[in-house]
This record gives sequence, structure tokens and C-alpha cells, in this order.
Amino acid sequence: MSKFEGVIVSDQSLQSQFTQVELRSMKSKFVNLKNQNGKVTFGDLPALMVKLNAFRDMYNEDEIRGILGEPGTDFTNAIDFEIFLKAYLNLQSQPTAKQGGRRHSSSFLKETVTTLLHTISESEKACYVAHINSYLGDDPFLKQYLPLNPASNDIFDLAKDGVLLCKLINVAVPGTIDERAINCKRNPSLWEVNENHTLCLNSAKAIGCTVVNIGAQDLVEGRPYLVVGLISQIIKIQLLADLNLKKTPQLMELVDDSEEIEELLSLSPEKVLLKWMNFHLQRAGYEKTVRNFSSDVKDGEAYAYLLNVLAPEHCSPATLDTKDSTERANLVIDHAERMGCKRYLTPRDVAEGTSNLNLAFVAQLFHHRSGLSTDTKKISYAEMITDDVQTSREERCFRMWINSLGISTHVNNLFEDVRNGWVLLEVLDKIFPGSINWKRATKPPIRMPFRKVENCNQVIEVGTQLRFSLVNVAGNDIVQGNKKLILALLWQLMRFTMLQLLRNLRSHSQGKEIKDADILHWANRKVKNSGRTSHIESFKDKSLSNGLFFLELLSAVEPRVVNWNLVTKGGSDDEKRLNATYTISVARKLGCSIFLLPEDIMEVNQKMILTLTASIMYWSLQQQTEDPDSFPSPANTTTSTPEASPAPSVCGEDESSSIGGEFSNLSVDDTTSDSTASSQPECDGVSAADELL
Repeated sequence: MSKFEGVIVSDQSLQSQFTQVELRSMKSKFVNLKNQNGKVTFGDLPALMVKLNAFRDMYNEDEIRGILGEPGTDFTNAIDFEIFLKAYLNLQSQPTAKQGGRRHSSSFLKETVTTLLHTISESEKACYVAHINSYLGDDPFLKQYLPLNPASNDIFDLAKDGVLLCKLINVAVPGTIDERAINCKRNPSLWEVNENHTLCLNSAKAIGCTVVNIGAQDLVEGRPYLVVGLISQIIKIQLLADLNLKKTPQLMELVDDSEEIEELLSLSPEKVLLKWMNFHLQRAGYEKTVRNFSSDVKDGEAYAYLLNVLAPEHCSPATLDTKDSTERANLVIDHAERMGCKRYLTPRDVAEGTSNLNLAFVAQLFHHRSGLSTDTKKISYAEMITDDVQTSREERCFRMWINSLGISTHVNNLFEDVRNGWVLLEVLDKIFPGSINWKRATKPPIRMPFRKVENCNQVIEVGTQLRFSLVNVAGNDIVQGNKKLILALLWQLMRFTMLQLLRNLRSHSQGKEIKDADILHWANRKVKNSGRTSHIESFKDKSLSNGLFFLELLSAVEPRVVNWNLVTKGGSDDEKRLNATYTISVARKLGCSIFLLPEDIMEVNQKMILTLTASIMYWSLQQQTEDPDSFPSPANTTTSTPEASPAPSVCGEDESSSIGGEFSNLSVDDTTSDSTASSQPECDGVSAADELL
């Protein structure tokens, strides 16, 4: 199982400044430096610090030496790990001071977790507690602990066993976690608690949360800023789930022409919500444009106009006549309550412009009364332009995978967001550091079309160097939004990186490539050595549809992870679905970060089957690097080429020492495409030399 023992620092105030993922990473850096020199001195720090992503673009070695070195400092003195951590925090505090301080409150936003001055908003905590009490109050297991007291720290204590977070994910996106895989007990063991949090983190990634630099141990410890930050993301996903044309085709009323429709498709849910709000405000005669959920709404006037349009039967003239903004906010909240909206925020939250809570408030208004027409002509057109089921599943898979990497740009609509090339450049640079010439790249917003083509051309160049199948493909194909080519390009990127990660674990392979046949051979041998008789001929073997082979494989790599009393025979479609959903949750519970859906197993989507098997293999190899059975002999291996160099990390400079599941980010494509990035229809999106199936 994934190890849950954390890196322990004797100074608790120092340890509290870092997540376990960060501590493991820095411990690895420190130990590696010590192994090279026999000890680590002050003089070693500048060369080490300047290589870290946190400081790479801020300082050079001389500047770091100047910051860390006080008058009289002897740079030959040896230091221990705690002094190294203090030096890191000292260096990190410098840009904070220069920028006038960072904002570290918990947030709905996608920002990566930071390590200084972690604080939480009591108002936000109270809002989330009210949300949990409302949606989980009748849960068979949690109702014994609910309702929570928003004025206490009950929420953090209840979150420590992982059950609350897993249940909340299922409220946000129903069916994400097979609840049979959650360890629901009054006094779970440490292993079971760790399993719940590992399941939670990998499932959170699969619904679009950003959990870079958060490990299961951090949640086991119940760190308030991490717990609140994760809960805020989960609730945000729930509240904004319907703000797209697929779920709410009535949103077509917000646009008038094809150009605006394309713009609407590319907007994030938050911006769609703003567009909806301004649409009604314009109808109400409100003269201003609301551009955010903080300063533009803090006087309450926009809310008063909006509610008068949405629910005129509950309108009160006093709402607009009052001069006091706090009193107006109170009247607005009363108005919303009469509509059926729960009172999650206070007048003070409105007056202070608390963005997360105001966003949640407006989202509630949208859900209770959108005020949009049911024009059948427009709705029919919206349904026509939405993607087919398979394409939508593929788009979801790649979007979630990209967002799980922790790049600076958040992807809301894959096909629209990659068209300027910037996201693809970020992904390539994250996975293959140094592969991108940023001097040739243009950062959005990009006004000149040829700059977008230049970005995409560089993507194609790097892909060609990695020996992707890109025959007759040009950067302009991406700019034009060719869905088939975009999906195929991303599939090749994920598959190639997945195989490279597996190869990197096989130090004895002497640079030889790992192929699909190696993964297949490993899986069959693991199952056979566990005493079972299941065997598959390929990753499109129809017998895989019942899910039994994967459950046997998971049981083979970790015998205690599968509860066989919950497994069906897989004879009917319902039984197959039960096994498939259980397989996915068990794999995530083990430590595999995967994005496939039950349908991918039931339909035997060979690409998804490959990535699921590879993810399990990767986890197993990480746990048992000395087990000879974990290193099958390569099948038809070839020597690595400079163009196909391995990537040392998936999520930045520090994740090589992360917890068991973190690296699986790359073995996790899921609803991938059968299309090709070539004009040749017979290709399957991968190079012929690597095609095995």
C-alpha cells in the first residue's frame, strides 16, 4: 500500500509550513546533495535553490547567496535538513515582501498550494459547513456526526478519516466514487484512513480539482487550509456543473450570432455565470457591467436588480431605496431566501466582497431560477453543436489530465483552449523540461493569428522530435480546432510519457524502450503468480468487459485492496457496470491517478485498458523496485534515441519523491481517441513501430 508515514521535522512550527509532498521532495533533494558531497554546506545552497521551480525565474546564484548569507556567514559550515527548510522559507519570503504580501486564504481558484502564512476565512468555513450539513445530513454513515457546528473545528476533525471528502465528491459529481470502496468505520486503522484519502485525492483530480503538492498524509493530519481549500474546489465544481450548453442549452439565449456562440463555448463556468448575470442586469436597466464577484457586487445594487428580474413577486422597493449597503445586502439575502436559496453567506460577506461566497450565491440563484427562455429553436441548435458522446468523453479525459499536471493555465474547454498553442507548450515543458524555446512563444491574449500558428508549429516540432505520428499535420490544424487531430496528438503525448515513466523505473533496462507487450506480459504474469487462471490475449480482449481481470490484477499487486464479497460474476450489463465502477475506485484507492469511466472497461476501449493496466503496473513497480517479478523482460525492445529522451518528472521538479499515486498522473489518459494525428486513416494515433495491438 502507499506509505503514509510522513517526513518528520522536530520543529512543529516549521513542519506546518510544508505539505508532505513538498517535504518528501525537498528531503530527496537534500539527501542527494549530501550523498554527492558527504555533507551539505551553506555554500551548496545557492546552486541547489536556483534549480527549484519556486526560484528558477526569480534569482541567480549570486542573488541567493546574498539573501541567505548574513555578515560573517561561513559558507563551509555543514547544515542539517531543518536549516535547509528555514533557508527555503527565508528565500521564499523575499518575493512576498517585494510584492506587498501574498494572499493565502483558501480559495475556489485553481492556484497551487503555497507554504507561507496559511490562513482560512471563517466566513468561507461557515459556508462550507452549511453546505455539508445540507447535502450530507441524511447520509447513512455521516448523519451520526452531522450537523457540524460552523463556529468550531468539527469539520477538520470529521475530515481526518477521509469519508466526508469522498462523500462530498459524490455529491458534486454523482457516481465518481464507488462507495463500496470507502472505508466507513467508526475507528478505521491508519491503513484504511490512508486508503480513503488516496481515493479522495485521485477522485478529486478526476473531477477537475487541482491537488498538486497535496499528499494523503496532509489530509490525515487534517491541515485546515488544505481541507478547506479542497472542499472549496469540490463545492465549486458542484455549483457550476450546469453552466455549459450541454447541461443547459437554454444558455443559447445569451448569444445572438455564431461568433458569440464560439465565444460562449470557450468561456469558463465562472465567466458564463457573469455573462448570465449581466444579461439579466441589462434587461433590468442596470447601467454597470459586473466583471467580478467581489468589488462589483459589494454594494448589493447589482443583486437587487438581478433578483427583481428573476423573482419580481418577492420584490421589495426598500431594497433599492436604502442607502446603507449592509442593510441592502441583508434585504437581498432575504429576497433570495424567499426564492428558496439557502442562507450560506452573510450581509457582511457581500459588503466585504468575498469572491468565493458571492460566486456561490449567484450560482445558487442560477440553479433556482435561471430566467432563461425555453425557445425550442435555440435549444435544438445548442444540442446540434454539442459533441457526440465519445468525443465528449475524450475531451473530458484530456482536460482533467492536463489540469492535474498543475500548469499555470486552467483548461475549461479543451478544443477551444488549445487552439492558441500555449496550453500545449506548457504541457510539453512540464513533462519534458527544456523542450520549449519560450523566446519563440507568444503568451495569451494573442491578437495576431500568425502568433497562434507559431506556437502550434513549435508544438508540432517537439512532437516530431518525440517521434509522434504527425504526417501532414501543421500548426494551423490545431489553430483551426481540428478535434480529431487534437485528440490524437494528446493521446500520443500521454501514451509516450506513460511508457517513458515505466522505463525510468526499470534501471536495469539500459535505455531500452518498454512497449505495450511488456505491460500485457507483466499483467498476465502477475495474475498467474497470484494463483488465478485469468489470461488476456490483448488489450482489446472482450473478456475484459466484465472487469474481473483488473480486480484480480489489483488483488495480485496488493492482496488486501479488493473485497471479493463485493465482486459480481459480470454476466449482465448491470453486473459489469458494478465491477467496472468498483475497479476504478479500488485502483484510485490503491494510488493510481486515472480518469477513465466505467464505460471504457465495459466497451473494452483498448487505449483506456492500456492506460489503466500501465497505471497499476507503475504503482506496483514503485512499491517493489527490488522484486524480480516486477521487471519483465522487454518484448521487442529497441534502444532509446536522443529524440525520445525520458522525462524525469511529470509535475515539476520535485515530484520524483512524491507519494505512490502522484506519478500516475501520466498513466491516466482515459477516454482517448481512435483518431489519428495523421491524414492517413489507417494509423491509430501512434507510430507504427510502437503499435502492438
